[in-house]
Amino acid sequence: METIIKADLSQIKQDFDKAATRIRKRIVVCAGTGCIANGALVVHKAIEKAIMDAGLGLFLEVELNKHDDKSYHLTGSGCQGFCAQGPLVNILPDETMYVKVKPEDAQEIVERSILNNDVIDRLMYVNPVTGEHNKGQLDIPFYKRQNRLVLGECGHVDPENIREYISHKGYFAAEKVFLEMSDVEICDTLIESGLRGRGGGGFPTGRKWNLTRIEKSEKKYVICNGDEGDPGAFMDRSLMEGNPHRVLEGMMIAARAIGADEGYVYVRLEYPLAVKRMRQAIEDAMDAGILGENIFGSGHNMIIHVMEGAGAFVCGEETALMASIEGKRGMPMPKPPFPAQKGLFGKPTVINNVETLAAVPLIIRNGAAWFNQYGTTGSKGTKTFALTGHVANTGLIEVPFGTTLREIVFNIGGGVTNDDGKVTGECFKAVQIGGPSGGCLTEEDLDLPLDYDNLIAKGAMVGSGGLVVMNKQSCMVQIARFFMNFTQSESCGKCVPCREGTKQMLALLDDIIEGKATDETFNLLEEIGLVVKKASLCGLGKTAPSPILSTIVKFKDEYFEHIHNKHCPTNNCKALRSISINPQKCIGCMACGRKCPVGAITGEKKQVHVIDPEICTKCGVCFDVCKFDAVMGFN
Repeated sequence: METIIKADLSQIKQDFDKAATRIRKRIVVCAGTGCIANGALVVHKAIEKAIMDAGLGLFLEVELNKHDDKSYHLTGSGCQGFCAQGPLVNILPDETMYVKVKPEDAQEIVERSILNNDVIDRLMYVNPVTGEHNKGQLDIPFYKRQNRLVLGECGHVDPENIREYISHKGYFAAEKVFLEMSDVEICDTLIESGLRGRGGGGFPTGRKWNLTRIEKSEKKYVICNGDEGDPGAFMDRSLMEGNPHRVLEGMMIAARAIGADEGYVYVRLEYPLAVKRMRQAIEDAMDAGILGENIFGSGHNMIIHVMEGAGAFVCGEETALMASIEGKRGMPMPKPPFPAQKGLFGKPTVINNVETLAAVPLIIRNGAAWFNQYGTTGSKGTKTFALTGHVANTGLIEVPFGTTLREIVFNIGGGVTNDDGKVTGECFKAVQIGGPSGGCLTEEDLDLPLDYDNLIAKGAMVGSGGLVVMNKQSCMVQIARFFMNFTQSESCGKCVPCREGTKQMLALLDDIIEGKATDETFNLLEEIGLVVKKASLCGLGKTAPSPILSTIVKFKDEYFEHIHNKHCPTNNCKALRSISINPQKCIGCMACGRKCPVGAITGEKKQVHVIDPEICTKCGVCFDVCKFDAVMGFN
């Protein structure tokens, strides 16, 4: 890439747009982590080779003044959101999207779609309910029912090309605040917009900035919290991978608002692609004169560093995160003082998560009124969610606050799937929202408008935005144990309620799952949960019991079925399974007896076999080898 000598954004945009007119067609291969894991880079190489073999003009990057004739532009992108259907290939301006593309499809794509404007039916998305073939994102319900504001450029721009970001009016908002707005005006605009923190707490962003702005200090810091650790959550990772410059621009605006000249992007070590692209974006912005000294000729300076976190979930808590940056063990500290007064290295500091910062340039560019037209009275704008679990269309979505769970799961998500992956209309059981800090929503909550206040009233929370859908084959005691095991492992151990309380709650859940529990177990589990929630030092401990307390409220009968009848209604708890052989189906083939590792199955050839429950370990080998569905208790 050519070095940009001066950050003249209008000229850069004009030059790029002029060069882009030479593009005959653009082929965009999703290069987010999910699609890369499914072979997207190999698909990219195969399409590149097919274009070259066809003798077509090809460029992999829009270069200024390098192309005399119209050519084809092949590029990668960040996450396009439709993760269940990857690898994804979009052909523009045709608005054609192909799903689950393989390298062997490359030649046909080039010959039919790129050269002859034909559409390949077998590579189109097929609606699992209607059977309808959808040509592209404009037709697919997964995309049509969203409002992709923060994610709008993810999957469209090349995340490693700063010029392309600028061509989408990138950094124009940063230029505006550095040259035209005062710090008070910036904070007032954010307050008026109603933007609240997207990392879990939901504190008003403009108020947080203003509290830091009014502090008197020669040194202040801005921190982007990219330490996304919730199981099943990948919103922040996808934003950093797919549009890193938007995140940097949000940090620059925050820095101008509070009077900071230095910032840190704190990213999980497990996100190598996000780390790579954030560092590349910073380097390109420095070369462009957008970061560094005398930004836009304003007299203000700004430098940004990327720091890789060690993978501790507790470092998502802001005081633990700052301790980690300072080179200390990531452990939370009591508040006050708050980071706005005494933060990183003892200086006033603003900490926002990735999604919050990515929304800021849009607000500055389009105005507060534009932003708060979306959402509800107390929850303005949109929210990204990682939609996972028993749902047809897993992926990354963005909807306005106030959208119902029914809309997300059944319309955008395409419906709930059974354990065989088939969409069925009657198997929805629950959704875990907010990860290990969140709570459980059930069928009675399907029409609840999702926003900060409604979810808190239901014993849940928006959190960072994880949405795990569960079907009726899911054991809610097991689900509670899964999240408690996670938080217990991630507890930093600093305070006794969290350190010991989570350990005890996990042991009590194990007793329930193993058939050792009594009513006293249940009462003690609930009591300890309430104590941990009230007495823990930081947000991790205070919210750790939430999945348990939530499932106790919503699925008390399921807990009591485990405790009183020693029976798991979904048959997922191994110790509570009742394993037997159906005499009507057993033909005495002896396959199960030969494979049983503990010799629990007896019976002569061509005679009905019997399982000794005292010996059986319920490993499931007999169920796997039986060809006649004679073994009962595993399904």
